[in-house]
Amino acid sequence: MSTATATVPRGVTARGIDTRGNRRAKRRKRLGFVADHAVGIAVAVVFLAPFVFIVLQSFMTSQQALTGDLWPQSWHPGNYVEVFTKAPMWLYLRNTLLYATLATVFMLLSSIPAAYALSRLQWKGRNVAFVVVLMMMMLPPQVTQVPIYVMWTHLHLTGTLWPMILPNLLGDAFSIFLLRQFFLTIPQEYADAARVDGCSEWRVMTKVILPMAKPGIAATAMFMFFFCWNDFYGPILYTSENPDNWTISLGLASFRNLYQVQWNLTMAATILAMLPVLIVFFLAQKVFVEGITLTGVKG
Repeated sequence: MSTATATVPRGVTARGIDTRGNRRAKRRKRLGFVADHAVGIAVAVVFLAPFVFIVLQSFMTSQQALTGDLWPQSWHPGNYVEVFTKAPMWLYLRNTLLYATLATVFMLLSSIPAAYALSRLQWKGRNVAFVVVLMMMMLPPQVTQVPIYVMWTHLHLTGTLWPMILPNLLGDAFSIFLLRQFFLTIPQEYADAARVDGCSEWRVMTKVILPMAKPGIAATAMFMFFFCWNDFYGPILYTSENPDNWTISLGLASFRNLYQVQWNLTMAATILAMLPVLIVFFLAQKVFVEGITLTGVKG
């Protein structure tokens, strides 16, 4: 007596699941995602392509770099080590970190009280002062550069980083504007309740407003830090005569001029200059985006 054996259709497992159907569904889902986000993906590719190009070039030999080859024939991670032997990159990074950090701290110390006064306090001439801040934002720095440079020359501070750091103790117009706009989004009731409890205006600012304004403060600090890290105009104006105080932007420009034939080393130095900023941004990305999103909600 023979027993009939049931044949399982092709593409169907023992449990009756059509694996080919699942693969088709997943493929359609991926294609739908690409179609829905086609513009965003295209923009991301456009922005990432130069960065990927620089990374690939930094691992090439000097003979292959900036040729028709887009992929390294052989990988040379030693280029990043050689950069430090060709130029004092540690000195440039240290000077840039010192400049960006001190400028950011001084900006916060001066701009936070100014922004608080423009947003939370009622005093005669407040709107006029805010208009002056807006005018300072629109004033090109080159307009006042000559008299300011003469002043720093008389103080014997040219050739150092201090002419770029110390002015931040007097506030930064763009930072004051951003902080003011963020402070306006905080409900006034919190400050009023603190005043009723006997808090002074200084304690209201430090104990009530500032803890609630951390995203805005972080976003403003990152703007200043990134600006100082990438600043080229200030370092070339004040420190070009003293290589010991060069920042990474100025050092990178001189490195390219000295070793312009070795483009692989120039690309490696460029990646090293970009890396700290990228790390800072990705570590603080959430609070940065939150600060930017909330800034300007209330005018």
